Amino acid sequence: MRYFDLHCDTMTECALKNIPLRRNLLHVDLDTVQGWERYVQCYAVWLPDELRGEPAWQRFLQVAERFSQEVEKNAGCLRQLRAPGDLDSLEESGRHGAILTVESSAVLGGRLERIQDLRRLGVRMCTLTWNGENAIGSGSQTHHGLTAFGREAVRELIRQGIVLDVSHLNDRGFWDLMEETDAPVAASHSNARALCPHRRNLTDSQAREIARRGGLVGLNYSAPFLRSDGRPAEFEDVYRHAAHFLELGLEHCLALGSDFDGADLPPCLDGCEKVPELGRYLEEKLGRDTAEKILWKNAWDFFDRQTQNR
Repeated sequence: MRYFDLHCDTMTECALKNIPLRRNLLHVDLDTVQGWERYVQCYAVWLPDELRGEPAWQRFLQVAERFSQEVEKNAGCLRQLRAPGDLDSLEESGRHGAILTVESSAVLGGRLERIQDLRRLGVRMCTLTWNGENAIGSGSQTHHGLTAFGREAVRELIRQGIVLDVSHLNDRGFWDLMEETDAPVAASHSNARALCPHRRNLTDSQAREIARRGGLVGLNYSAPFLRSDGRPAEFEDVYRHAAHFLELGLEHCLALGSDFDGADLPPCLDGCEKVPELGRYLEEKLGRDTAEKILWKNAWDFFDRQTQNR
């Protein structure tokens, strides 16, 4: 099978703790995925809310540099996807794909010109906030919407071809964004609030709006986003959220968004070696065609469309 994962914090862990991407004890390890037919992973540069301004930018540069080093070091099996045609060439080369993303637009430090720098370095998706507030808007633990600067930044991110990621954005900010642009957006690692009432999860109306725009929703493996009763999460919980989104019409929009190395994950999904078993479970419950759309095809087609529109 093939796999396309919209979100992990593994590269941030590699950079901050000086851990290699190959042969490690992290959730994502290149040796573990060598036998997979095809694997594309979005590697997020996570910026905690206490980092603002120049410190946030320097953290981004630190992790982005480590990302480049790991891609170069593992060039025999790994390729960065950053430009039109990269997905096609990935098929021809037989290598796995790596996409650089940012988790929190605090990276901009209130400077629109930084968006061009992000695009130059290959950033393909940007989570607009983390849990708190930044110059663009408010995260899930705060209550304001998009700022005036945020509206400008959103337009420039779209112009530069960087996908807007609404995971962590609060409800008011989400609908402010929907009013600001008709562009497709992603929720890279969010589940269904109707099944688990965590404020980081999507309401049904939000999920339908993302689907209407041809966006993406990545299923998060984090236990608190899968169930609210404190019991260990299982594959069945991932399936329940997937089935709910499918009922809302997200057949062509649903994907994986593990949150590897960035969250409290259940034992059944605490490493990339567990993903093939999840894939088999989803195939058994949903059928091969639908499972393949969730496991890789929807995300692949989405990013292919974004590059074709550049």
